[in-house]
Amino acid sequence: MAILLALVPSLCWGSIGLFSTKFGGNSSQQTLGLTFGGLIFGILTYFMWVLPHNYVMNSKIILIGLISGILWTVGQGFQFVGIKSMGVSRAVPLSMTSQIVGNALLGASILGEWQDAQTWITGIIGIILIVIGAVWIQTEDKDKKGEDDKKKRSLSGYVPLTFSTLGFMGYFIAPKLLQRWLHVSDAIINADHGVQYMISIIFPQSIGMVIGGFLFVYLITHETKNMFDLSTWKNSITGFIWAIGNVAMFISIANPNLGQAVSSTLSSLGFIVGAFGGIFILHETKTSHQMKLITAGTLIAVLGAVVMSNLSFFAQII
Repeated sequence: MAILLALVPSLCWGSIGLFSTKFGGNSSQQTLGLTFGGLIFGILTYFMWVLPHNYVMNSKIILIGLISGILWTVGQGFQFVGIKSMGVSRAVPLSMTSQIVGNALLGASILGEWQDAQTWITGIIGIILIVIGAVWIQTEDKDKKGEDDKKKRSLSGYVPLTFSTLGFMGYFIAPKLLQRWLHVSDAIINADHGVQYMISIIFPQSIGMVIGGFLFVYLITHETKNMFDLSTWKNSITGFIWAIGNVAMFISIANPNLGQAVSSTLSSLGFIVGAFGGIFILHETKTSHQMKLITAGTLIAVLGAVVMSNLSFFAQII
């Protein structure tokens, strides 16, 4: 059940690009809409979960949530920009692969979740398999027409995806890292095996998302016209879907049997959903050669996920 819960974010987050593309709108409208949906979910979580159970909500938790939410907006906003240039079936696998590598290594090294050489070797093998799978999934044919235009679109997509990856990495690691830097008490961190702390962050995090969304619009995209158009409100549905995955991911991180490195890796497998959704739902054209690579890449990525979700077992074999 713990593994299944850790896979919920991959389903929710992998579909974000599909829903946002279907709902339409520019990068600013999609980003703001998503943050509005997240805020609604955050408010519901606070009044229906945090308050009734008397979870702690102090200034440190509020600050951690705000920072995490703003960093998330950086990640998601720039991912939308990358999708505009590269398409869902390419941008999502590239973005999530980068997150897998960065988040797993951050969790393993900075948070110290991988304690011995065998675990490190096993974890790196799992990451490599997932990266190979993702690379194959997003590979383009070299003999297609308009190759120069595709290269230009790809290059214009790599820059925002780089910023997106950094933002998402900060969002993932902030709750665990900042609890150390701000000296959050052990009583709060360990309450209900860490679930209370992670759930309490969600409401202030959603406020940080909205703040970050407006900063993204005014400072980065400058698309201030029609910010509250119908497309924005449609994309709030996407935000609600994202928020469901967010709760599942935070609970998984709190699980000592999974932790940051494994949970963030499994949650980022949404590139498979993004790739096949882009093909079958958004009708992004692929050749037979690309479909073979996508199928093979999916199988390899799933194998990597199996390794990552059973680190202790495979580490003993090594």
